[in-house]
Amino acid sequence: MSPAKPQALIFDWDNTLVDSWGTIHAALNIMFGQMGHAPWTLAETQLKVRKSLRDSFPVLFGDRWEEARDLYLQAFETLHIERLSPLPGAEALLQAIAARGHYLALVSNKTGRFLRREVAALGWEPYFGKVIGAGDALRDKPDRAPVDLALGGSGIEAGPRVWFVGDTGIDMACAVNAGCVPVLVHGPEDGILRDDEFAEAKPARHFRDCMALAREISQ
Repeated sequence: MSPAKPQALIFDWDNTLVDSWGTIHAALNIMFGQMGHAPWTLAETQLKVRKSLRDSFPVLFGDRWEEARDLYLQAFETLHIERLSPLPGAEALLQAIAARGHYLALVSNKTGRFLRREVAALGWEPYFGKVIGAGDALRDKPDRAPVDLALGGSGIEAGPRVWFVGDTGIDMACAVNAGCVPVLVHGPEDGILRDDEFAEAKPARHFRDCMALAREISQ
């Protein structure tokens, strides 16, 4: 049985609505060089970047994680606006949601101030009731805390009428942890999830791209 039509949709940001892999990869490798760390390939970046800095960097850098964080943020800040690029159909999707009157929010593991700067640079602020980035809630994705913060004041509670839309397993896990519907956008074109990223939290719906999801919302 398909999930009920949503009352609210919460979106991930990076590589769900905007193309961020190139920028993240470049900033990471600048920082890795400064930290004496071997660079990653783009494929490694796409595989390994899931959690927020405060959750992932202590594992990578131990006691030096805050130094690495600061270097990464410095590098990212110089690159992210000039390289900001919406994914095809992303704004049309947001327009379709707005036309239906659904509540819309963002929950990302991107540092909050950078996330809000990118939303503003695209002129997309009017679409979102809340824009929640890493560090804004007590805990980051996949914890449910940012979802509850994103819904705060909307009169809508996390549950089966809230779709959490993202492109990775951590997004699906966040949806499940919050009791929302996990919705995957992008991913394999044939719809077959071949790796184990989604073993613990499988998507309830899977859309090939933003336009496919927009068509579903508009029906």
